[in-house]
Amino acid sequence: MRTRPCSSAKPPWWPHNEAWPSRGPVDRGYVTRVRFFRRFAWLAGVMLLCAVLGMLTLAWLAATALGLVSSPRGGAPILPAAVVVGAVAAIATLAGVLRHVGTPLGAVMAAADRVAAGDYTVRVGEYGPPPIRALAHAFNAMTERLGNHDRLRRDLMADVAHELRTPLTVMQGKLEGLLDGVYPRDEGQLQQLLEETHVLSRLIEDLRTLALSEGGALKLQKEPIDLCGLTRDVAGSFSGDAAARQVALAVDAPDDLPLIEIDPVRIREVITNVLANALRHTPPGGSALVRVAATASGGMSVEVRDTGSGMTPEAIARAFDRFYKGSGSHGTGLGLSIARSLVAAHGGKIHASSEPGRGTTIAFTLPREP
Repeated sequence: MRTRPCSSAKPPWWPHNEAWPSRGPVDRGYVTRVRFFRRFAWLAGVMLLCAVLGMLTLAWLAATALGLVSSPRGGAPILPAAVVVGAVAAIATLAGVLRHVGTPLGAVMAAADRVAAGDYTVRVGEYGPPPIRALAHAFNAMTERLGNHDRLRRDLMADVAHELRTPLTVMQGKLEGLLDGVYPRDEGQLQQLLEETHVLSRLIEDLRTLALSEGGALKLQKEPIDLCGLTRDVAGSFSGDAAARQVALAVDAPDDLPLIEIDPVRIREVITNVLANALRHTPPGGSALVRVAATASGGMSVEVRDTGSGMTPEAIARAFDRFYKGSGSHGTGLGLSIARSLVAAHGGKIHASSEPGRGTTIAFTLPREP
């Protein structure tokens, strides 16, 4: 049966010179399927008929040679009857095989045409022989993943547009005010414009890092690094900010830990993002602790614990999503997403644990390189 995509909205990535929904590929796929199953049926029928007739002939000759079958006139009337019975059995068997194999295979082929036309909601039933069921299962998993990627791509485009709009609007308003004489053309106004450009630059660099790491194109420059010393350096750069926020910042990093093969620039970025979040959500009088330790497998773990307001289970589940911002957060919502991608690029894992009113702990592990 010929099917069409059920999605009526034209995707933004669809070529402008092609109609939506696309009927051409679906029609061509339908004709191709008909031709395929016709040729498959003819070929399978001929092969099955020849096999059955050959087996019947061999059985007849063997029985005649052994004297198990005897018939007048050399058994000539019985052999054609056996051939007819064999042909009927072959046709019945072929019909069953085509129905058992061809129906689920045709459903997969029809669904593939719909996916090619941009419909990622299609699913096929997982029935038939084990190889066909495995094919249908793989097809459903592929379609679901394509649909998720398409949804994430649309959400990312919307989020990027939203994040870029704010600094661009501020810059446009400032420049128009300077040109119209509303704002004085002094160093303070220029400094505010420069800060907005820094926001744009940081957002673009974060998006670039996230795209490279998630796409597997991020090149890591690994070298033997003292992770404890690197952690102390990062924490030292936040000492002024912590003092201004009246937050006690401490580091627990032993000096006797071995070196580890990592990209120091990328891991510094991970620690910076996690520690910045911890300080941002810790009220005055609170504390933040950074602990480095060796794991049982020979790797390293870094744990950042704060005494902030904590996070709900729903917020924990979305903490590493792109552009997700918790209550009171004023960042871009990309820090933890980038941290997760960079840790994953090193072969490690990162997780968060928290309880409302009891602070948050974010820890990540880095495996030992061979």
